[in-house]
Amino acid sequence: MPSDPNRQPPVHVARVITRLNIGGPSIQATRLTSALERHGYHTRLLHGRLGEGEGDMSYLIPPGADAIAIPALCRPLSPIDDVRAVAALYGHFRRWRPSIVHTHMAKAGMLGRLAAAAYNLTRGAAPRARVVHTYHGHVLDGYFSPLMTRVFITLERALAWLSDAIVAISPAIRDELLRTYRIGRERQYRVVPLGFDLAPFAAVDAAAHAEARRALDLPSGAPVISTVGRLTAIKQHGLFLDVMQRTIAAYPDAIALIAGDGELRNELEAQAASAGIGHAVRFLGWRRDLATIYGATDVFVLTSRNEGTPVALIEAMAAGVPGVSTDVGGVKDVIGSAETGLLAPFGDANALAAHVTGLLADPERRSAMGARARARVLERYGFERLVADIAALYGDLLRQPQD
Repeated sequence: MPSDPNRQPPVHVARVITRLNIGGPSIQATRLTSALERHGYHTRLLHGRLGEGEGDMSYLIPPGADAIAIPALCRPLSPIDDVRAVAALYGHFRRWRPSIVHTHMAKAGMLGRLAAAAYNLTRGAAPRARVVHTYHGHVLDGYFSPLMTRVFITLERALAWLSDAIVAISPAIRDELLRTYRIGRERQYRVVPLGFDLAPFAAVDAAAHAEARRALDLPSGAPVISTVGRLTAIKQHGLFLDVMQRTIAAYPDAIALIAGDGELRNELEAQAASAGIGHAVRFLGWRRDLATIYGATDVFVLTSRNEGTPVALIEAMAAGVPGVSTDVGGVKDVIGSAETGLLAPFGDANALAAHVTGLLADPERRSAMGARARARVLERYGFERLVADIAALYGDLLRQPQD
């Protein structure tokens, strides 16, 4: 069949992500790689390497996708690797000539934007690449020492000048970046909530709940409280165990499911044993059958110190499970109101446990809250909405006159 002479060639988009570890950024980056083709954007996914002990989501790269690993691109600070990564990215940009460079996560945001700036300097009279960075959260609270945090804030302010658009995945993240950290200018920002294929979670019903209990060998009537995430300091699983200790005091047959792994696993297992709840806490490691985890769950708990948009919370809500969370970052934007989930101050184990036990004590309220939570996230966090939002952003940028 002859080609359509009026059809425009696809716009090249270089998508750069630090690594494809477990989490929302990896899900978004891999799925957008192929989904934007129908909007006229061909994406090349440039991704770095995983850290030790991190779960791998590279299996989400669509078959036949244009994806290239950059071995020097990695999360830890490493001057030699960082210089190599910038050089590798710059080389890809020079050879492939993207019209848009879109970076995800902090390290890729820094190195990718530096490489894009260098690439644009070589373009001469040719149109320069538009540069977009997505903040899926940030590392400006709770990750580093006060001195290093100030250094990173200064770097992010400088990198904002290299960006045509800054995407925040929630209004709370945008406002924090602008008002608290003074990163970028208001006109640069777009709020684009994450989007996912939530159908497997939306399909969870009473029959799936019973089957999930059997699959995980859980007593049919035992209260089940779950959490999902990397076993790392920012997720504060120690606080989750404090909440469970209080919950088990009220509900001795309660069971906690912790899906995820990381450097703190041994420490957390020891904490559970020391608190006398080791028999009730199941460390499941990384799991792909998350619909089964949520299907078996009565209450989902998130105890993070900092969150952009918590993917696990969205998935749990889509499965009809009410969420209880610390009131941090973009969590409030996901929860919405006390009709669809419950919030407590970070670090307040008593308040979190009171929310959990209150829901366990009132099955009708718990069921109604789960139903409202499901309706909320299915409307707000669908994948097709995300694709349309990103395609519209790219179109707007490409229509803007060159500087």
